[in-house]
Amino acid sequence: MVYSGNNDTGKAERVNTPALKKQVTLRTLRKMKAQAEKFVTVALYDAPMAAMAKKSGVEVVLVGDSLGMTVLGFDSTIPVTMEQMIYHVEAVRRGNDKSLIIGDLPFMSYATPDTAMENAARVMRAGANMIKIEGGEWLQDTVKMLSDRGIPVCAHLGLTPQSVNKFGGFRVQGRTQEQSEQITKDAIALEKAGADLVLLECVPQALAKDITKALNVPTIGIGAGRDTDAQVLVINDILGLTEHPPKFSKNFLVETLDIPGALTKYTQDVKSGAFPHDDNIFC
Repeated sequence: MVYSGNNDTGKAERVNTPALKKQVTLRTLRKMKAQAEKFVTVALYDAPMAAMAKKSGVEVVLVGDSLGMTVLGFDSTIPVTMEQMIYHVEAVRRGNDKSLIIGDLPFMSYATPDTAMENAARVMRAGANMIKIEGGEWLQDTVKMLSDRGIPVCAHLGLTPQSVNKFGGFRVQGRTQEQSEQITKDAIALEKAGADLVLLECVPQALAKDITKALNVPTIGIGAGRDTDAQVLVINDILGLTEHPPKFSKNFLVETLDIPGALTKYTQDVKSGAFPHDDNIFC
């Protein structure tokens, strides 16, 4: 249910939106890409919010290491541990048995293929359907090893927060021709290695559009324009809990009556193309 404006009496109206009835799988997402149907992703960290996401029709839930900044009070994702990730993946799975759940592998937990395999297995046992790792071509062997052994992989490109110290801050990536070509090359290489999804963060809209067209696997965008196959926002941004919200985000709670309404409004706006708006896009 979501706020949709005022009726003649001045009272807020709500409209129905379907809750998830079937388990969302990679096959579901591939079919949606083929049919040019947007799917919705939310980064969240606990059982109650996970349950609301299911009721709001959110196809994908990302248990991101962003919890370091949004829940644990760190100034980056780097301090997040495997134990913390597993704790939150377990909580989200208990609250949601329908969305496809992606669990992040935190900083330095996949530095080699063998460590990636061990830690990915732990996250999958905790309830994730897929793991996410940050990095480019250097991850090809790791992605292939995981994929060959039945572990789906979401590759994260563009602004990769675990590399914040290398980047010198949280900065848009892919604005130069060299950066753009490298991100495109990375995306194609990781898909070839077996990646099932590619998440593009804080890259120009034109670059994200080109990569989405070049790949057979679905893309998820955050600060990557409107042409990716899906959008993802952190629950804190959707609910206006971020003190200094990023340009690509939007507070949906101010338009709605309640938290379930905000999640549903976000879902509706992604699917209709109303979000992201021009104000949320990097050129």
